[in-house]
Amino acid sequence: ISLGEELVSSGINAEYGDGNEKEYNGGRKSPDIVSWLKKKTGDPCMVVTDKAAVDTEVESSHFAVLGAFTDRSSTAGAAYTQVASDTDGVVFLVTNSADLMAEFGIADGGVVAVRDFADEEHRVLLDGEVTSEALNNFIASNRLPSVVEFSDETAPTIFGGEIKSHFLVFSDSSSETNKAVMATFRKVSKSVAGKLICVFVDTGKADNGRILEFFGIKKEMGDVPRIIHLSEGVDKYAPDFTEMNEENLSAFAQNYLDGKLKKHLNSEEIPEDWDALPVKVLVGKNFEQVVYDPTKDVLVEFYAPWCGHCKQLVPIYDELGEKYKDHPSIVIAKMDSTANEVDDVNVRGFPTLKFFPKGDEKKIVDYNGGRTLEDFVAFLDGTHDEAAEDAKEAAKDEL
Repeated sequence: ISLGEELVSSGINAEYGDGNEKEYNGGRKSPDIVSWLKKKTGDPCMVVTDKAAVDTEVESSHFAVLGAFTDRSSTAGAAYTQVASDTDGVVFLVTNSADLMAEFGIADGGVVAVRDFADEEHRVLLDGEVTSEALNNFIASNRLPSVVEFSDETAPTIFGGEIKSHFLVFSDSSSETNKAVMATFRKVSKSVAGKLICVFVDTGKADNGRILEFFGIKKEMGDVPRIIHLSEGVDKYAPDFTEMNEENLSAFAQNYLDGKLKKHLNSEEIPEDWDALPVKVLVGKNFEQVVYDPTKDVLVEFYAPWCGHCKQLVPIYDELGEKYKDHPSIVIAKMDSTANEVDDVNVRGFPTLKFFPKGDEKKIVDYNGGRTLEDFVAFLDGTHDEAAEDAKEAAKDEL
């Protein structure tokens, strides 16, 4: 499975209550899943009567929402309960204690977010009417620090939340520039709260190797900003500046929000000997020129250097290239998808094989056949049905 697929993975589904299926977007550890199931099958809110109980939950989860309702059947109380049921990964507390309301500065019907984020407000009051929409926006804006550090623990909250646009800064926490860059990033993050999730990725941590590879970032590059949008894949945006000052970072975020940025696609340089061997080497910069040649049928393997299945395919694919090396209209090619990206091709796992038939239509056919030499030859020699291949892919997507 690719990191990109992990970022947009929908997780676990379950049926409960009225029989409706609910999607799980929380953590992958057993306590997270057990907590989710309890919320879905019982009261999604935890009743508290004293500050110690609130402190215990906040110490454990770092963020909790406290609602004050003497009558939970009220319009606001019902909205609070429903949002609690629908929201994964957030602890919802409820109280009717006048003393606890006074302690947290809320009246009956009020809501407060309680957090233990460093250098952040520990309590944030919800202003205005308590509605489902207001609660969802309030939680999205406050459930994470203004800048959250990427880790295995925070990843499900970052990538499984309602906000699908993320502003990332890659930086080595031990570098001389990190402290100043992070101070600037936190300042900028305040202006995009609720619109972008701001994420710090520590390039000095070995555990972050895969996400660095996915973005084509190396530690030696220093401080690097990126913006991504999660949809069926991951759209990436890169800046046109290197100086990490407030003006540049703010403009980068605003230009993205205004729809003024073009997607960033990674590409290696074209190797001088890219076409010297039977299996041609593609990179982002020569991809379209090769695969959309109207006189050629082109089969491309999108692979990752570390992928075991890709390594197993190498001898067969090399033999296939050898068979067609002198063919006037068939090209066998491969591309390292960890270092190169192209428009219109969504690679969700490795290896992925796609066929680009000759002609001016720029058609892309997903290859879903067998992976023996005989299977590939039968496909390329014209005994395949492109419509059937498309139908198989559509059926697979429905499963």
